[in-house]
Amino acid sequence: MIEPDPALLRLHPEVEAALAAGAPVVALETTLLAHGLPRPLNLQVGRESEAAVRAAGATPATIGIVDGVAVVGLTDAELERLAGSESVAKLSDRDLAAAMVSGGDGATTVAATLTLAARAGIRVIATGGLGGVHRGAVRSWDVSADLAALRREPVLVVAAGVKSVLDVGATLEQLETLGVPVLGYRTRHFAGFLTSDSGWELGWSVEDLAQAAAVARVHWALDPGRGGILLANPVGDSAQLDPAWHDRLLDQGLALADSQGIRGPAVTPFLLSHLERSTRGESVKVNRLLVLANARLGALVAGALAEAGPSSGHR
Repeated sequence: MIEPDPALLRLHPEVEAALAAGAPVVALETTLLAHGLPRPLNLQVGRESEAAVRAAGATPATIGIVDGVAVVGLTDAELERLAGSESVAKLSDRDLAAAMVSGGDGATTVAATLTLAARAGIRVIATGGLGGVHRGAVRSWDVSADLAALRREPVLVVAAGVKSVLDVGATLEQLETLGVPVLGYRTRHFAGFLTSDSGWELGWSVEDLAQAAAVARVHWALDPGRGGILLANPVGDSAQLDPAWHDRLLDQGLALADSQGIRGPAVTPFLLSHLERSTRGESVKVNRLLVLANARLGALVAGALAEAGPSSGHR
């Protein structure tokens, strides 16, 4: 781990103390809150996510940019500030330097959160759905920076698969090409974000926390320069959106986006908003449930990693 420059990267004292003691810490992103959920639910989910991490025995480290400083472990006031403003920038890892020099505020995507968490020495991130290869990427080349960051940074990411508005099969192919292990948690069916099963099978699954931690440690021990791992945690069958309903509404949203000429980064928020309206908020309820489940699982995996002692996979 590179010692962070306090002028650029500020750790909350609680996070700093937990890391120094080798205690479990879980990083949480802020783009999900600032740009992925409606207000005021977004702030509630942010607080609930931190509470879920604490209840499972770990320290939460919600990450964002405040006044040009990368903060690992936002205070409640800072969390409220990022969740409450409509002008907070959405920052991927390529945007971090420019955003920090500008002195403004920003919400971090999974890619940016991975970068900052790794610099701080955090080994686990929990989020909702990972970014990936967009539909039609063969023409647009639209591939989320989340995948490249996951390849680069030695961090385990707990997510409910990738956002279902993406090309799931192409994303799994890209992760294979990048050498990123994808593990199902107690299932060989790849999680479908708002549904429990995306329809894609996985080659590997882990049945318990100890096994998940063991895979991570061996992965990093084989090569200290290796990047991250995706642990796919499906939303429960009883909590998911009805799969046929979800697919029908998604097809409608895709056709609507095409007819309105919506392209590039605007497609995903448009489709998620379409699902929210069409399901009368049911998709948001599912999103909240899976985010909290992933926060809890992330904390438990972080605890299992901490019990095993320091890992050589972090720089």
